This record gives sequence, structure tokens and C-alpha cells, in this order.
Amino acid sequence: MTTLAQLKAGQLAGATRLDLACGLTEFPREIFELADSLEILNLTGNALTSLPDDLHRLTHLRVLFCSDNAFTQLPQCLGQCAKLSMIGFKANQISHVPAAALPPQLRWLILTDNSISQLPDELGQRPLLQKLMLAGNQLTHLPPSLANCANLELIRIASNRLTHLPDWLLTLPSLTWLAYAGNPVEMAVTVTGDDGTPNIPWSELELGEVLGEGASGIIHKAIWKPQALPVAVKLYKGTITSDGSPLHEMHACIAAGLHPNLIKVQGRVIEHPQGQAALVMSLIDPSYRNLAALPSLASCTRDIYEPDTRFSLDVVLRMARGIASAAAHLHLQGITHGDLYGHNILWNATGDCLLADFGAASFHATADTLETRALQRIEVRAFGVLLGELLERGEGAVSEDLIELQKSCCQPDVLARPSFEEIEGVLSSI
Repeated sequence: MTTLAQLKAGQLAGATRLDLACGLTEFPREIFELADSLEILNLTGNALTSLPDDLHRLTHLRVLFCSDNAFTQLPQCLGQCAKLSMIGFKANQISHVPAAALPPQLRWLILTDNSISQLPDELGQRPLLQKLMLAGNQLTHLPPSLANCANLELIRIASNRLTHLPDWLLTLPSLTWLAYAGNPVEMAVTVTGDDGTPNIPWSELELGEVLGEGASGIIHKAIWKPQALPVAVKLYKGTITSDGSPLHEMHACIAAGLHPNLIKVQGRVIEHPQGQAALVMSLIDPSYRNLAALPSLASCTRDIYEPDTRFSLDVVLRMARGIASAAAHLHLQGITHGDLYGHNILWNATGDCLLADFGAASFHATADTLETRALQRIEVRAFGVLLGELLERGEGAVSEDLIELQKSCCQPDVLARPSFEEIEGVLSSI
């Protein structure tokens, strides 16, 4: 409310970013007084149903967030905004996406948790498109024109109604992070039945401090009383996240099984008083920390590292071997992680590491088919990107074999990339 008052009083001249969440039902016309400077406009958490037709007067606007509003269609005026490259309309009531609503510079489109059953073919005519978030809609197919999007690296299509993955999707040269859990195509191969995971009654847990919170849930430190064992308890939220359903994440965590570079699942919580889904996990040693931070608005699909981050060749090799081994293990279980990124890796000073966060994980057939091979090689590109980031920050002489491996993992021909088994072989020989 303070900001709205400041805006109306003309006190925000020259602002490059404006955040307004105060129950707006109409777009405040005073925003146009910032036309010479405004680059980022965040109107998330209001009650808006439309935007003005002359929005293009905000000639410097690059980023627009309108999540958690009441839009039923993506506003056509967006398409006239010459510099607009990032659009976020998560958790509205959108059922219609007009072709005219897609600006020419579109790079990052978030339409998570809406009611969209169809996307316009013109989406494939946006060559800069790099990140496409569509989880939690009603899509039965994707526009074939997306095959033209050579820069498309991240796609989230979980919790839709897709019965198959189109061939063109699996040949996109830059596709690196794909999540499609909770579609008929994925549920046909999802492992069901008794997985042998122990059930742990809620009454046996004593919750302590919050260790962290993400889109899919809250992690608490806890004591498993019968064992007198310090553990971590992840309480899952029921809402759709940008990656998909938190309950799919929980299922993938369990199905992943045991591996030294994965966080161990101790058991599944039962008898929670509110029926909340939860897992009991091993408590991670405090010497571990996140390898990187999430991508920024500017970096889009690339993690952010502290400027002074440096790794010895030994540490680079140790982390690369650990993550490749974990990914190979997951692929054998018929799971792709979908979010193999530095920000989802915990590491310590000696290079020990854990691959965490299964929010974007999906199941695939374990048989060696062209589709399975392609899905796995898409994830190999994610490993190649990660290896490149580690090598960029490496100290001393860099191994030529590692450089060649990194290039091989990122080559545009998806099926020409090595498998994680082959990657493990190369890494063990260095």
C-alpha cells in the first residue's frame, strides 16, 4: 500500500522495478509515468483480470509477473511490448493463449497451474524461447512448431494430459531439463505396489527447527524417537509447483532407492493428523552446502556461483564422478532427475556430493528404446552444462579429456551423446 501511495504521489520517478500486491482490481494508470525507466513490473497477488491495451507504452519493460491473479486469458497487449522477454502468469484461471499475446523477444514463459488445453502454433516462432513452464494445465499435445526452438533448454509439462512425448521434443538440440510426471504417458510406466519403504507413525517423530523450505514442502530437523536418531522430515505441500506435483516428487524419492550420492529415505510418514504426506530422510552433515544458487532473471537457465568459487581438479573429478554415478543409478531405475543442476547439489570441501530435489523427476521405461535413450541423453546435457561450470572455476591445468567429455555431453545431436555409464568409464580413466 505504501508503494501504491508513493506511486500515486509521483515519488517513484526513475524506478526500474515496481512491486505492487495490494488487492488491485485495475491496472494503476500512474505506472505509465515510469515509462522511461521501468524494466521489471511485478503485479503478483492481486485480483486483476486485464491489462491496458496501451501497455506497450512501457517501452523498457523486460519482465512482467502477474501470477496469483484472476486472468482467464493471456492479455493480447503483451505481444506489442517490444522488449518484453519474461512473462509469468502462474496460478490464474487462464484457458486461452492468443497468438497475439506472444511478444517477439519472448525468452521465458510461465503459465503453470492454469486451465490451458491448447497453445498457439506461433509459440514456435519465438526463436529466443529458452524456458517454458506449463505444469498443471490440461494440455493433450504441444504445438509441433516448437521443434523450431533451437534455444529451448527447459520445459516443464508435468501434470497435464499428454499421452505421448512427440518425437521432435526428444531431438531438440538444446533441451536439457525436462519434467513430464503426472501425464498419462508417464503414469503408464510408473512403478506401483510395495516398494519396501518402512512406514513411520507421526507419533514417533519430534519436530524441531526448520532447515529449509521450497516450493514443494518444508524440511524440519527432527528426532525419530524409538531410534533416538536425528533425521530430517520433509512435509509436502499439496499444490502444483513449477516442476509439477509434490506427491510425484515424493514417489520418485522413494523409487530412487539407495545410492551413496543420494539422500537416504528412512521411511514414509503415516498417521499425520491432517493427512499430510511426508518423508523421513537422513540428516545431512552440516559441512555440506549448496554448490550454486538458482538462476537469476538475467541468467534464465544458468545457475549463479559465488564470484570467488574455485575448485581443485581433484574436487571437480570427485563431484563429476559422484553425480554421474547417481544419474546412472537413477536411469537404471527408470527415473530421470529432470533438474540436474548445481543448485540441487550439496557438496563439501573434499568434493563429496549429494544430488537432491526430485521435484522434476519423471519415470520412463527401463527397456533400451530410442525414446528411453533420448530421455537419458537429454539429462546427459545437463551433466555437461554442470561439468562446464565446474571446469570454468577449476584451478590449475584442466584435463583435455574432461574438456572433450564436456563437449561430447553437450553436442546438439541428442543420441550421439554418451550414456552415464560411458561417462563413468571416461571419468574413472582420468
